[in-house]
Amino acid sequence: MFGLNFFKRFFQYTFVGFVALGITGWTAFEGAHMWVEHVGMAPDRDEQVHRWEWDRDAEKWSGGDAVGGTNQSLGYKARHAIRSAWMAQNWGTGSSSSVVSSKSGRNGQDSGLNLVDARLEYAQSFLRAALRIAEERVASGSLRPQTLGDLLARHASIMERIGTREALFESRSEFERVWAGLPGKGPDSARVALKLGDLNYRLGDTEDAVSWWTRSLQLTQGDSTESPSSLPAVASTIPSSPSAQRTLISTLVSLSAFYSTSGQLKQAKSLQEASLDLMRSVPSPPNLASASPPQALHSLYVLHRSSLLSIHLAEVMYALHLPKDSSVQYLTQAAESSERVALALAGLPFTRQPNTATPSLPQPPASGAGLVPVYAKSTAMSKPAKSLLRDARRSAAEAWNLIGILKEGSKKPDMEGALDCYERALGWAGVAKERAGGVGEAGEGTLEAEWKVLWANYTRAREAVRKQTEGR
Repeated sequence: MFGLNFFKRFFQYTFVGFVALGITGWTAFEGAHMWVEHVGMAPDRDEQVHRWEWDRDAEKWSGGDAVGGTNQSLGYKARHAIRSAWMAQNWGTGSSSSVVSSKSGRNGQDSGLNLVDARLEYAQSFLRAALRIAEERVASGSLRPQTLGDLLARHASIMERIGTREALFESRSEFERVWAGLPGKGPDSARVALKLGDLNYRLGDTEDAVSWWTRSLQLTQGDSTESPSSLPAVASTIPSSPSAQRTLISTLVSLSAFYSTSGQLKQAKSLQEASLDLMRSVPSPPNLASASPPQALHSLYVLHRSSLLSIHLAEVMYALHLPKDSSVQYLTQAAESSERVALALAGLPFTRQPNTATPSLPQPPASGAGLVPVYAKSTAMSKPAKSLLRDARRSAAEAWNLIGILKEGSKKPDMEGALDCYERALGWAGVAKERAGGVGEAGEGTLEAEWKVLWANYTRAREAVRKQTEGR
């Protein structure tokens, strides 16, 4: 009897333990999904965010602009798959940072193995499962087509970030489906047209790319003509919608890059000069500190895109054999603008450093300087602000590197000035280990190949300056 009672109690406690463990695990699982549904995917309620239309540019996860979250009509399985995609994209997938992905080609052929970001691979896999369910429900009439369009746009954006050729083909196909479901007017259609132009350019279909970019420019001006003009022209006026302004400016940057890299230098120069004149007409606050965070972020976005156009224009002017001083002037403006953007987003002052070779500019900030909390905690602005901070650091490094190359390649090489420029480029592109602006290793967003070029320029100039010093 004692033995029977022992095993009876043992099985009872074991059963209760398993039930308690299962309930705890299920509660934690559903609790995480509910947090993502009501907090992670919640729409931003800030009136200023809506005024500057950052909510319009934010990621859509099928729940709609007013409600956020996921659409209840998708059902239990699809909604959990969408939330799992959000978790994979934003929280990661554990210790593994990359996975090997094998995708079939356009004709059913194996496109080979590709090493991709684990977060993106898992996110697109979950979204693909949700898309299958959404397509079935749209076909049966139990789900509105707009929800399917939101999911297609989300999956297409992730595939675009994966960046393999087959992923780009799939992304383009899905954005074309999104375009087919849009009315062909307004900022949303203009943004999708810009995406299709960029994807066609990356896939080598330049004629289609220019056509989509032209359509995007026309849509930002309120022109919904189905057959866009063959030659895009820079708008004479800036649209009133902040989202349309950002789309217009991004489209001009894409066109500038296309003309510059395709040998159409005169068209590129004309486009870049007209674009810079147009961007100067964008209203900006007299003092960013007095502006609301959404307005300040909009102004910083415009300022950074103007720095990109200045870099493009400097390169085109050099290729056209125009005076190098003009190129240096535009590059210096681009570097200063990019640094202002990066410092503002990091919450650091644009102070003067009299001990540097370039006393009018501050030293690059420490690598640990991240976004200010007002942007980092915002649902709608955190991702665009983070991307803008990364891009501003990269463009600052690129501008200083090009200035250094011009100083080094002049008739009377200024090696000390070039070395100072290369040091600043490394300070913005690299991770500081000991002091602000220190050089360590490639930072976030800087490709290893780019870092090697910057480092090679720096070491070459450093050796040249050392020899000059020893020879004096």
